[in-house]
Amino acid sequence: MIAIRRARPSDAAAIGAVHVATWRSAYAGVLPEEYLAGLSAMRHAGGYQQAIADRRDGHAIFVAVASGTDAPPGLDGRDGGVVIGFVSGGRARRPGLGQGEVETLYVLDDYRERGIGRRLMRAMAAHLAAVGCRSVMLWVLEANPTRWFYLRLGGRPVARESIRFAGLALDQLAFAWDPIDTLLAATAPAREG
Repeated sequence: MIAIRRARPSDAAAIGAVHVATWRSAYAGVLPEEYLAGLSAMRHAGGYQQAIADRRDGHAIFVAVASGTDAPPGLDGRDGGVVIGFVSGGRARRPGLGQGEVETLYVLDDYRERGIGRRLMRAMAAHLAAVGCRSVMLWVLEANPTRWFYLRLGGRPVARESIRFAGLALDQLAFAWDPIDTLLAATAPAREG
């Protein structure tokens, strides 16, 4: 079984590990190999530990956890399940493109194409709507192949900018859903029958 729930402080190490694993996969050939090799799950875990506790500006983290037969091989997923993906966000860090912002969305490769990213996006959109955000946006590196996921969810490209990261000049795109209800509708569970 795969469930979506709000992150707990005890999830920080697993969130850090998912972050590193997904970056090494998604950004191979985009970011320098040395940079990706130097990523530290422990260092990221510390940042996520703080982020889980800090709920200022409507900030939240939701995790996808797998248990039972859906848990990774060799792990049974007891004690709340094994973290296989997460999303973080809150009120937009800079004004103009949306009131809310999805800051991160990562799902382990073995769990892609199973609707988990869609479910995580829905959890974040519902949270942002509940804290008063009427629109939502996110940034994604243009070279990231998962950017098409946001288009499939009805995200509208609204900005492009160049940034310096890991010693490289990279382009990133902003996608927006305005009103936020368009994202909630795009991520609604499929009706049976």
